[in-house]
This record gives sequence, structure tokens and C-alpha cells, in this order.
Amino acid sequence: MPSMNFRNKLLWLSLTGGLLFFSSTRAAEKIDATKFPGYVVDEVVVPVPSEIFAVLDKLGSPNWKDEVRKTKLPDTTNRMELSLIFGVVVAEGFVAVQAQDKQTVEDIGRDVINLSKKLGLGKSVTQHAQSILDAVKQNDWKAVRKELDLTQATVRSEMDRIRDGDLAQCVSLGGWLRGTASVTSVVNKNYTQDRAELLNQPLLAEHFSKSMGSMSEGTRNNKLISEINKGLTKIRKDMSVTDGIFPPDKVQSIQNTCESLLALIMHTSKPVK
Repeated sequence: MPSMNFRNKLLWLSLTGGLLFFSSTRAAEKIDATKFPGYVVDEVVVPVPSEIFAVLDKLGSPNWKDEVRKTKLPDTTNRMELSLIFGVVVAEGFVAVQAQDKQTVEDIGRDVINLSKKLGLGKSVTQHAQSILDAVKQNDWKAVRKELDLTQATVRSEMDRIRDGDLAQCVSLGGWLRGTASVTSVVNKNYTQDRAELLNQPLLAEHFSKSMGSMSEGTRNNKLISEINKGLTKIRKDMSVTDGIFPPDKVQSIQNTCESLLALIMHTSKPVK
């Protein structure tokens, strides 16, 4: 992993394809972010998705079964929408793994195959998806996490290879929104300041806003991307705290915004439980 300055070592831990950031010195004192496998985006450490849930478990034992959602894929051929949906689905996979929900993980494995085919990535992703299905049957949850990590990495790599950076950003964004919604739900159900600090991540929301702003004009002017940008502005504002205390009302506001954006992405009027 590329070296970072001391501030970044203390400051950032994030999830992508379920992207979540840590941004508190207190949290960093408990978790050494530099030991997580990952990559760097704009000098920000982005660990592989499965690591974030291990961190959350260190802060308590959430009832992940309550966080699992039955995902119904929207009927769309728009590649930008499909990329956002792909990110949401992979993030949902990590929630289902935490809950050890075999049926949901199997469903998600099949969804991953369907989405990858629609995105023209079927051949490169199918092997990972099949490995997910095989590991679930054997109750090998460690292997499932590994394959979900590899799936997300392969999709980003393939999109970068075909020079479709806009879609790669959409995959990350969809995952981050679903991951953040899940975390806010967990924090709201058992609020503590330590847990709430996981959401003190305004620079990540700003990073996504900048990414949206640098997309091609056609993508940038898409109605869904425009709505997501507005939501990111609100999330960034809610995530900006100056006194070091992240209050419950901010957690709820972030959750509401994430859920609204996820409903737009997944073509639902409300979250599907």
C-alpha cells in the first residue's frame, strides 16, 4: 500500500462497494487503519469492504439480521444505473454475510451474475459469483467475504481497463450509500458517541461530490446523478461537526438522506426490508 502522512494514517478508514469512512482520532486509537489491505484514492486509504464489518463488530454486536434487505433488481438497461445498483447489491452482500443469511447471499450471488452480464462484464465476474455460491453452501463465510472483495475489485479493474471511470465511481458510490445507510441504522438502534464517530466523514462525501462533478457532461446532467449530488451535499453538511460530538439527530438525518437516494437508485418508494 502506498505510504501516507501521519494525519491520514490516523484519519481515514473507508468502505467501497459498501464504502464507509472512519474520521476520528479516538476510533483510530482503537483500530490501526494502516494494517488494513486496500488502495489509495486522493491520498485516502480505502480498505477492502469486508474489513469494515470486522471493525463494526469490535464496537459491539449489532443484530445484522435486522439490517438485511431482500433486493429486487430494477428493470433498466442504463449502464450508469446498473453500476450504482451493482454497488448497492455488493454492499448488501456484506450485510447478509454478517448476518450469515445463506438465502440472501445466494440470491445476491445470482444478482451479481445478472448485473455483470448486463454491464458486459459477465465472464470476468461469473467465476467470483460462482465461488460465492459454492462457499455459502459450505458455510465458509470467510471465503464468501474474500470473493465479494475480489468481485468488487474485478469490476472496478474491468471498468478502468475499458476506460469507463464514470461507471467505476458509480459502483463505489452505490456501495457507500448502502453501507452508510446500514451503519446509521445500527448506530441509531444503539447510539453511543464512539459508534456515531464512524459517520464523521465529510471529506468522503466531498470526494464523491467532486467525482460526480468530474464525470462526462452526459452523465453529470443525468437526473439521478443530479439528485445524488444534492443528497451528497446534505450528507456532507450533516457529517461536518466542529465540537467532536456527533449527535443522534445528525445520524438520523444522514440515514434518511441515504435511504432516499437508495430508493431512487433501486426504483422503490421506500427501503425493502
